[in-house]
Amino acid sequence: MFQKEITLPAFQRGFHLITNEIVNHVPELRDISIGTIHVFIQHTSASLTINENADPTVRQDFESFFNTSVPEDEPYYKHNYEGSDDMPAHLKSSILGSSITIPITKGKLNLGTWQGIYLCEHRNNGGNRKLVITVCGNEG
Repeated sequence: MFQKEITLPAFQRGFHLITNEIVNHVPELRDISIGTIHVFIQHTSASLTINENADPTVRQDFESFFNTSVPEDEPYYKHNYEGSDDMPAHLKSSILGSSITIPITKGKLNLGTWQGIYLCEHRNNGGNRKLVITVCGNEG
């Protein structure tokens, strides 16, 4: 079992595949025969999810859906200290979640054929994002 923290560079607002970034930051995965990886984002205005990794229009549609479902500048928002995207970012983050868990099999993430890990950036200027990665498993 081990844990590490990594910092991702700033991404523009939207949904971004980060599977390779995670795998590249955790070369120890190669030594795990069976286990799990847990990835937690230490922010309240960005989130993580798993979805389609091949067609980029899926990520564009995610962004369009969430912007329509959770619009900016609603008159009932009280929390708006950091701009019009602030409260919607918190809501989107809660809807999608702050962590994911994936099985590890024979040194690799055991994702489905079309699955990838998304960083969901809900702010216009979110900045760098910190992730805590915990790996539990058997070596060999």
